Amino acid sequence: MCNRYRLSAKQAAVMRAAGFDPPYPEEENHPVPREIFPTGKKTARHGLVVRLSAQGNRPLEPVAMEWGFPTQVPSKRDPAVKLDKYVTNARNLASSMWRPSIASADRRCLVPFTHFAEPHPEGGMGDDGKPRQMWFSIPDKPIAFFAGLWRPTGLGDAYAFVTTAPNAIVSPWHPKAMPAILHPRDFTTWLDGSQDEALALVRPYDGPMIEQVETPGDELVG
Repeated sequence: MCNRYRLSAKQAAVMRAAGFDPPYPEEENHPVPREIFPTGKKTARHGLVVRLSAQGNRPLEPVAMEWGFPTQVPSKRDPAVKLDKYVTNARNLASSMWRPSIASADRRCLVPFTHFAEPHPEGGMGDDGKPRQMWFSIPDKPIAFFAGLWRPTGLGDAYAFVTTAPNAIVSPWHPKAMPAILHPRDFTTWLDGSQDEALALVRPYDGPMIEQVETPGDELVG
């Protein structure tokens, strides 16, 4: 399960990569941390998503949201006690948690990234002092996009991204799943297409990928 990714890019570069040349100053940086972790029990963490605006001719807009759909699960010690949980990866899109968002084009979004990580199967600590990871990126798309879903919550809007079966590059490191990565030609269909059209895009990524154990640097793209 991918619970760590990076977006080392200026906000204007993200929007251009999504197909929209924004009226932002070139020096404006991404407004949230470059490395994104899930929202935890006590800590709200935000990532950038891109969605269609509800205004005018519906241009794309960048929005900071919490990463993880909130839900409650029974405690293992006492099932009568409910614990907060934030679900970051949408795998079973037929479930009641994800079905309303995948069914409505207005609840789909693009989640930009420069690198995403899966836990290294050998464990141990990485060169950044955090649990060791295998990092993946897209060489011909320095800023790429996951297929994302979002919904309003009592604490504000929250997002997750869709996962699918791993491709031949990711499966040796994480055989269960990988994020669903969209090609630019599919952005409009994901954001504005029917449910069936959107579901057809949830598939293993079929382009080249880079693998690295070294933690990516903080150099900004764009």
